[in-house]
Order: sequence, then structure tokens, then C-alpha cells
Amino acid sequence: MKVTTLVIRILLGGLMVFASIAYFFNLGNPEPHVGKMAVFMQGLNASQYLLPLVKGIELMAGLALLSGFFPRITPLILLPISLNIAFIHLFLDPKNLAIAFFVLGANLYLILQQWNNYKSLLKIR
Repeated sequence: MKVTTLVIRILLGGLMVFASIAYFFNLGNPEPHVGKMAVFMQGLNASQYLLPLVKGIELMAGLALLSGFFPRITPLILLPISLNIAFIHLFLDPKNLAIAFFVLGANLYLILQQWNNYKSLLKIR
């Protein structure tokens, strides 16, 4: 179980780091977005702060996953981002749905591995 968790943590961390570095340094030659996805991306780019903020959080969380720092809090920080990645691809860009579901599934797996540490947070007093 520890090996599986380590492999998933490294894969998810590597994907987050790669995606954020590719965004910040304009690496690769991405396909232009079409339809509703193009309108959505125009809105994100028009805000001028949201996409860099999300990519910065992805970079820091990816580095934390790769290095093993803060293993309990990092999946919780990534949860809203991975949920949005899954929903964006589910509703607007279904051709990349496999990667989106991997990100969400890996993040949920890491959360479930730490579930005993979160129980005290969810207690009603």
C-alpha cells in the first residue's frame, strides 16, 4: 500500500509541476480551444489573476507532493483544483477527460490514505 501511495503521489505531483511550468514558461504548442471551452478560457484570461493563482498553487502543491513535505494537507489543498479540472473537462472538453479523472482519482486516493488524520476535523462538538 505504501508503494502505491508513493507512486500516485509522485505521478500527481509531477503532473501538477509539469502543467504549471508549461503554463508559466509557455512550453509546448497547445491546441487552440474551441466552442464553450474557448469562451471559458477567455473569461479566465480576462480576470488576469485567477489562472496564475491556480497554476501557482498547483506548482507549490506539486512540489510538496514530490518532496513529501506536508503530505496530510497537500491533497486537501489540491481538492478544489482537481474537482474543477474534472468538471471543466466533463462539461466543456471531454476529449481530455481521462487525465482529469486521473487527477481527481489520485487526489481522492491520497485523501483516503490520510482519512484517520482528518476525522478530528470533521467531529461536531
